Amino acid sequence: MASRHDSKGERLFDVFNYVGLSILILACLYPFAYVVFASLSEANAFMAHSGILLHPLGLDFSSYKAVFSNPNILQGYRNTLIIVVGGTALNLALTSLGAYGLSRKNVKLATPIMLGIVFTMFFSGGIIPVFLLVTKTLHLGDNLLALILPTAINTWNLIIMRTSFAAIPEELIESARIDGASEPFILARIVLPLSMSVISVMLLFYGVQHWNAWFQAVIFLRDRELYPVQLILREILIQNNTSAMSQGAGSGSDTYSIGETIKYATVIVTTLPILFIYPFLQKYFVKGVMIGAIKG
Repeated sequence: MASRHDSKGERLFDVFNYVGLSILILACLYPFAYVVFASLSEANAFMAHSGILLHPLGLDFSSYKAVFSNPNILQGYRNTLIIVVGGTALNLALTSLGAYGLSRKNVKLATPIMLGIVFTMFFSGGIIPVFLLVTKTLHLGDNLLALILPTAINTWNLIIMRTSFAAIPEELIESARIDGASEPFILARIVLPLSMSVISVMLLFYGVQHWNAWFQAVIFLRDRELYPVQLILREILIQNNTSAMSQGAGSGSDTYSIGETIKYATVIVTTLPILFIYPFLQKYFVKGVMIGAIKG
């Protein structure tokens, strides 16, 4: 039986692919590894170092101690968890309801309504009308709901979920109706259990969207006690504000040096939680995200 790698050209092609993919992997992983190593390095040693960083310089956890002792970080985590949990739950509920209604063939005006929803992907009122709507009309200024309600349904996610629901055989839905099942029962007990792949993808998409959101917080929030953790991170990185955490953070390290490593530690602390979610959803992710590409 002939081997599938029997030609010199195929072997050369495989080597080229492996080398190219290995370089790409390193290019993606090294920046993250650099941040990890920098956050674990002794501050003065890190500031004296230049060039590639392949390991922590004098293992030191002072930066992490400073981060976790900062009440702003802890308060930001609390606010972010409220936004992520509450926002994602609302997103999934409303997106599921909208997708189910628009995916059924017996719903009148489903196509015009869907076209109207798709229109919002390409045209919007802009920042100023949204700001006036949220703060003046809805009176949600300085309220965490301002970061949840305006983004309750993402149009692209609605399209993906609608496509998934539309793939469920109509005969299955009709048989449930004949047996006396109501529409909420059909959605909760039949459609959603058969759509766990796309629901997992929506959970990841919406969760990451809320976790990384900072721009809406800049616009709508003035009370620092309501700042999400990403806004705290932005303040630390862009405004270079680490003085509150630098005082007494590490023995033998001046304020400026420990402030630099604190920045890297803050990045890790605010990034790792969302990274840990993906492995649990990975087996559903590829199947769910491809649904929109397979069927229109």
